[in-house]
Amino acid sequence: MEKIASFTVDHTVLQKGMYISRVDGDVVTYDIRTRRPNVEEVMDNASIHTVEHLFATFARNSAHKDEVIYFGPMGCRTGFYFLVRDTVSHEQAIALTKDAFAFIAAYEGEIPGVSAVECGNWREHDLQGAVQEARAFFPILADWTVEKLNY
Repeated sequence: MEKIASFTVDHTVLQKGMYISRVDGDVVTYDIRTRRPNVEEVMDNASIHTVEHLFATFARNSAHKDEVIYFGPMGCRTGFYFLVRDTVSHEQAIALTKDAFAFIAAYEGEIPGVSAVECGNWREHDLQGAVQEARAFFPILADWTVEKLNY
């Protein structure tokens, strides 16, 4: 079998940041890497889950809501994948990601979608952990540019 694209990235040198993982037709997949793989401790599941709920809710309520396809965690727990239509420019994707992490970093209140009806694992959330994750990652994105999107 062919090696999938994400396994061709050298994880021994990968830094925190936002990268273009792949482009499939009109879909762009961004690798939002919040941890240095195999160097830093991975994120805990409850914090990841809450970041997912907050980021997805924010992005799907943004000006690009109709172009957002997916936001979710990587199995390795070192980051997230963010998929959008290519009608969202790279600059706009960076800005939306920055805005989403700023939103999470300042978030107070009820976590969206946290009930047995709305979520398949509604008991496993950590708002404070998600806020800490966003506060730690936001400075990495502060000066992120299109030129930095390549691995």
